Order: sequence, then structure tokens, then C-alpha cells
Amino acid sequence: MEKIEDFLSPEEEEKIVQAILEAEKETSGEIRVHVEKESTVETLERAKEVFYYLKMDQTKEKNGVLFYVSVQDQKFAVIGDEGIDKVVPDDFWESVKEIVTTEFKKGNYSKGLELGILEAGKKLQTFFPYYEKETNELSDEISRG
Repeated sequence: MEKIEDFLSPEEEEKIVQAILEAEKETSGEIRVHVEKESTVETLERAKEVFYYLKMDQTKEKNGVLFYVSVQDQKFAVIGDEGIDKVVPDDFWESVKEIVTTEFKKGNYSKGLELGILEAGKKLQTFFPYYEKETNELSDEISRG
């Protein structure tokens, strides 16, 4: 893909935002998606840099989740903040990654992100349930780098 804008159509972006809203109905976890053209840094390291750049570490419960995609490199990572890492098993993100990468391999980028986000929301419910006075601390819009 030559341009990052070609990765997701406006309709696909809207479906992803809707998946975030749906996932966050069941958890106090805060989910974001960040897409950039390419990275010269190892994928997980770049995801961590973006996580802090987007101030995702500033949620009250330290329960932010970032879905990071490097389009041209065809790389993906999902990471959670320290509040999540302290309470979930080591393999917590494996099913989420599997869902996303399976769809990405088929060229279904939007569907992969949607399904992965919904799975993350379900998994987070156990550790970070939604509560009535929950406020949305992070934007649900897709960010770009």
C-alpha cells in the first residue's frame, strides 16, 4: 500500500470505532487503534512508544489497550497498560492476536481489527468490568502516525 489512507476506507474506520464502543460497553478498559505507514523500530517497541505518545498510560485504572498497525511493514501488536499486565495471565493477548493476524493474512484488515477489539473487550470484562459511572477517558477514533 502506497498511502496509509488506503489501508481502511471511511466505512471500515466507522466499523472499527463501533467495535471499540461495543467492546467498551462491557469493560472499563480503554481501547484505541493506531495506524501508521511504516516503522524503523521493532513492532512491540514502536507500539509502546505510540502508547505513551497518545497518553494512554494516564487512565485512572491503567487499563488502556492499544492495537498498533504498521501498514507497509505488515506488522501488528496489541499491548495493555501496567494495570492490565499486573492482573492478567502471560498469554492473555494470544487469542486476540490470533484473531487479528488470521484475518490480516486474508487481507481482511478491518474485520481483523473489529473481531480483535471485540475479543479484547470480552476478555477484559473479567478483570476490568464496566461500572455505571465509567467515563470514556480516551478517544475512540483511529489515530495515525
